[in-house]
Amino acid sequence: MPPTTEAADGHPPDPVLVRRARLGDKQAFAAIVTRHGAALYRYASRVLDDRSATEDVLQDAFLDAWRGLPSFRGDSSLRTWLFTLVRHRVSRQLGRRSAVPQTGFDDAAADIADPAPDPAQLSLGRDLREALDSALRLLPDRQRSAWLLREVEQLSYAEVGLVLGVSPTVVRGLLERARVTLATTLKEWR
Repeated sequence: MPPTTEAADGHPPDPVLVRRARLGDKQAFAAIVTRHGAALYRYASRVLDDRSATEDVLQDAFLDAWRGLPSFRGDSSLRTWLFTLVRHRVSRQLGRRSAVPQTGFDDAAADIADPAPDPAQLSLGRDLREALDSALRLLPDRQRSAWLLREVEQLSYAEVGLVLGVSPTVVRGLLERARVTLATTLKEWR
């Protein structure tokens, strides 16, 4: 077996972790969860706007991943596949919800770079984040998902298309409409 190089987090690369997890290695799967969990949480929490529902969705998606690893063919990256599983769970959750919007995003996943930030800057940043969160709530589900996957999670157009089950051309259209709506809604922040 050829030596494997470690990723920045000290664990082997995703393909190696997938092979090990397929063989029942729970530590390899735990490394996958650790590596990708924060991004998946960030995405699901911004779409669902409900901490409890987000945690349920992630738990179910990781259970789907554990069960589905034997059928994961590697046609896409592990990260894209995991986002797809989360997206399916998010869609189911949204389908169960009432039409009444909920308020406030959980900022647990937000990171603050400066350990002692300026209170005025912190307040401005929080206000901007709240304005963006409010503007994102106005977007239709697919536009919001496309924007979050591209702009926050930095997935390529092709990867966003795989997660959403649409072509990269459709992704471009979804992103364009989302960006126009967000620009209009947030014009006072320019």
